[in-house]
Amino acid sequence: MKTESERNPWPALAALCIGFFMIMIDTSIVMVAIPDLMREINASLNEVTWVTSAYVLGWAVPLLASGRLGDRYGRRRIFLAGIIVFTLASAWCGLSGNPEMLIAARAVQGIGAALITPQTLSFITHLFPPGKRGAAMGVWGAVAGLGNIAGPLLGGLLVGSLGWEWIFFVNLPIGVVCVIMTLALVPPWRPGTKHSFDLTGIALSGVGLFFLIFGIQNGQQYEWGTVFAGITITEIIAAGVVLLIVFAIWQHYNKREPLVPLGLFRSRNFAIGNLAQIMLGICLAGAMLPLVIYLQAVLGLTPLQAGLMLAPSALMSGIIAPFIGKRTDGPAAKYIGAFGFAMMAAGYAIVALIAAPQTSPWALIPGIVVLGIGLGCVFTPLTNLSISTVPPHQIGSGSGVFNAFRQVGTVLGTASVGVLLQARLVASMHSAATQAAGALPAGERAGFIAGMDKAAQAGADAGASGGGPAGGIGGQVFGTAFTNAATSSLWLPIGALALGAVLCLFFGARKPVSPAPAPPRVEHADVA
Repeated sequence: MKTESERNPWPALAALCIGFFMIMIDTSIVMVAIPDLMREINASLNEVTWVTSAYVLGWAVPLLASGRLGDRYGRRRIFLAGIIVFTLASAWCGLSGNPEMLIAARAVQGIGAALITPQTLSFITHLFPPGKRGAAMGVWGAVAGLGNIAGPLLGGLLVGSLGWEWIFFVNLPIGVVCVIMTLALVPPWRPGTKHSFDLTGIALSGVGLFFLIFGIQNGQQYEWGTVFAGITITEIIAAGVVLLIVFAIWQHYNKREPLVPLGLFRSRNFAIGNLAQIMLGICLAGAMLPLVIYLQAVLGLTPLQAGLMLAPSALMSGIIAPFIGKRTDGPAAKYIGAFGFAMMAAGYAIVALIAAPQTSPWALIPGIVVLGIGLGCVFTPLTNLSISTVPPHQIGSGSGVFNAFRQVGTVLGTASVGVLLQARLVASMHSAATQAAGALPAGERAGFIAGMDKAAQAGADAGASGGGPAGGIGGQVFGTAFTNAATSSLWLPIGALALGAVLCLFFGARKPVSPAPAPPRVEHADVA
């Protein structure tokens, strides 16, 4: 019988990547179902945005602790627990009959994703020697990028043929296959380190992030005023910021095992990598929201057609990432990462500059291809440069922190782009309605403008209910207004990507930090 060191690690990586792909694809698969969710479960644009934000928020907060759970109880065991939680929550999502239930189910899905994510990175560092990690990271990066971009394609196919519920039900057979493959192929590795759990840190970070995201995302809905009992949106956001500051102070003074070991950030590469992760996260979900609604509500594409529009990006990312992985063990890694960020920014900029109510979908393809090239060049060098500096005994915590920063960026991006989209839609709808009203009889103008303003306050419901290209003068006004709002809101993630490109240039040489004395540990077999 072969020992663990003699095993071929690639089959184990394949099993881990199936689980990782499943959770990554669910970040974006909801996007093409937005119009259907608005119609069938009476969800507003804000509620649909929360369907994504709840998932990513549920993913981000437990990530900081789930790496340690793998250290203590076995990485395969925690990975399997995450797959089971995620799969059962997917069934709950598909059975949801109202927005509130779907949002709650998505939050539980996120918890499952949080249990899965750091175990995949930790297993790569365990299964592959340093000289071969670049290729393994390339596969991992390809899965991450492909999952984000392929979500709308798979979602469009399922929504168009079976209904929105099946974007969640499809996870059930995948989850079962992943459990079987993991038990058969992934070694039962458990470092056995006796970590403590920073419950105070978990509470401070979780509540702080929730307040911050709630305030940003719901600001437009409450007109940036009172929410309840005299408490305003501004006060909720301020409370979130204060709690996160208190969390950072607590991490500094917690001398046992803080949730975020601040010593990790003494490594320039790790610190820069996490800042770049936030920029990447802001783009991944935030930019998809206006783009996918534009394709369906303005250009009149079906969910499947909208998904197919993004297929070239998924194809390019999937082709490029494995080849890039082999080149990220050398000094060129930071330049590859900077190039990837810049190409992603260029791709979205091309789309933002070309998009108009009458734009042919084919005209958007060059920007979407450029986006895919960039995405294929980002994940692997960013991960390899950052994680290579983490001492082996802190790989669980380091992986958790690294992935948590991307998820924080994702939820901030979703919330920020969502509220910007709503705000710009209100302003653009009034302007477009006022201009279009000039063609109406004088007695109808005021009522028409008031009606369009009311529709704008309801967000993209106007487009989901038939305000697309064939919707008469009202549809034309919506098309113009939403296109202006969507293209304006895209410049936020474009700016974040440009900053990510600059950050990559400050990466140093890939020299691991000197490991601190590790707690006593024993390699055990995990019975799960």
